Amino acid sequence: MTTSSHYTLSDFDFELPPELIAQHPAAERSASRLLDGRGPQPVDRVFRDLPDLLQPGDLLVFNNTRVIKARLYGHKASGGAVEALVERVLPGNEVWAHLRASKSPKPGSVVRFADAFDAEVLGRGGPDGGLFHLRFDGEPLTLLEQHGHVPLPPYITHADEEDDVRRYQTVFASAPGAVAAPTAALHFDEALLDRLKIKGLQTAEVTLHVGAGTFQPVRTDNLAEHKMHSEWFEVPASTVAAIEATKAAGGRVVSVGTTTLRALESAALHAPAGQILQAGSRDTDIFITPGFQFKVVDVLVTNFHLPKSTLMMLVSALAGYDHVRQLYQHAIAHGYRFFSYGDAMLIQR
Repeated sequence: MTTSSHYTLSDFDFELPPELIAQHPAAERSASRLLDGRGPQPVDRVFRDLPDLLQPGDLLVFNNTRVIKARLYGHKASGGAVEALVERVLPGNEVWAHLRASKSPKPGSVVRFADAFDAEVLGRGGPDGGLFHLRFDGEPLTLLEQHGHVPLPPYITHADEEDDVRRYQTVFASAPGAVAAPTAALHFDEALLDRLKIKGLQTAEVTLHVGAGTFQPVRTDNLAEHKMHSEWFEVPASTVAAIEATKAAGGRVVSVGTTTLRALESAALHAPAGQILQAGSRDTDIFITPGFQFKVVDVLVTNFHLPKSTLMMLVSALAGYDHVRQLYQHAIAHGYRFFSYGDAMLIQR
């Protein structure tokens, strides 16, 4: 789903010095920097200041997805190397996966992964049409946990290490299925979650399994022509009730990350008359660009995103194009760390 906008792709480009791309997380989760971008002028803070920047009665909504060790290395019967990134786990030991090989394996052929298990190629398809349909010879989540690698983003240049197993995962991750972390939530630790409670802030959860499509570049200057990737999400009835109670009491809905925002605003698109949003699970290909009418989210905690990315368009839609450009210029000038392991900012509608 796309919203119309008079902006083009080049409007969301900016120069980023490569040394600002964080290759490792901050030593302590909540010690990351936080750019407070709610007012006319940006304010430099530390992430653990967050409870003081919110009001009792506000509701923070988190994405409880768990990153799976979705990257696998293997070989075809011919000996040719294959790299797989499992995008979605299906019933019957089947998965949708991205495959990289010098020559695509044909339906009916078998790929051996990690010299430990086999996967039969069933065909092509998937939510966005370009994935490989595989059947593993065992339970996929178990095999991935044993033999897979942390699917670090393409701009992180080191191979996954033991530290990434812990740090490329939120402290409250519970629903396995993501191939990328909901990175704004990586800054929360147990002590910070406790302080939010003490301050009288409510919390709720959604699940959105972040797909590899989140890193897909937009290849068309006319944004209306971009085909957005599809991701599975679930908004529980308890979260819908919490949001409705918060709004009724005059509180604000604070989305922790763009993935949470995608789930909430997608659920709002399906809401019956008189309701803010609809509980349940489905796929979403919502594409949020300036001009989008937000129905749920008032405040957003988010990391700094790639130039020309759909996430740059989303944050510009929420906080205003010119304001977001000003915040990014400030972040670059003041040496903020960018992308998944980088620093965060706080913005509002």
